[in-house]
Amino acid sequence: MRHTKYVTSGGLAFSEGKDMEKLRRYSKEGWHVRDFKFMGYTLEKGEITDYIYSVDYRLLKQEEAEEYFELFSSSGWTHISSQGDIHLFRALPGTKPIYSDSESVVEKHDNLGSSMRWGTVGLVFVTAILWIAALISAGTLQMTFTIMAVILSIPAIPAAWTVMTIYSNKWNAEGRQGLARLIKSLPILFLILVTLIILYVVDDLNQSVRLLAYMLIGAVALPTAVWAIMSVYQKSDRG
Repeated sequence: MRHTKYVTSGGLAFSEGKDMEKLRRYSKEGWHVRDFKFMGYTLEKGEITDYIYSVDYRLLKQEEAEEYFELFSSSGWTHISSQGDIHLFRALPGTKPIYSDSESVVEKHDNLGSSMRWGTVGLVFVTAILWIAALISAGTLQMTFTIMAVILSIPAIPAAWTVMTIYSNKWNAEGRQGLARLIKSLPILFLILVTLIILYVVDDLNQSVRLLAYMLIGAVALPTAVWAIMSVYQKSDRG
């Protein structure tokens, strides 16, 4: 009998609440979180206990960590694991939520967005410059710029999507639902635009533009396919 298993995450920026509910369901079956990574959680078998889970986003200096975790512990939240500035906690049902009002929810999303914002902006800016250079150059130089742009596009596209989702969640917590919905819909609208370009004017595009268009579609289609496959696997595994 296995004593550990791995379950995927929907992405904390995209489905934090669903992730926390899923971890609670596993705890009720005796599977408790031992560690977590960017794309999922490692669970280990133990006694059946109803745990609730929550995450906090905060960049901690080394001298701040002990006091920070003690503060949560005194409120009934046990620290499980941290990855960078993301900290996962668990508690028994009835424990006061880490975020109990809209202001604290806004602060949570702001902390996460601040930690990713400038790095993502810089990455997207450099990637865009490389794609522009690939479009206006030719020959060996164009191939060099295209390769560099492709390499940087692999992390830049999901990073940009993640940051947009974080700020959409923040604005939604602030009551700015119209702006939140607009930001959240941009990737889908952009994907539709790229698809139309490929379908109707692909013969007029140069190699660099076609490659960029296919990458943008793949950046949405591939993670969606992986998520679907892993979800089916997890359901069959639980059954």
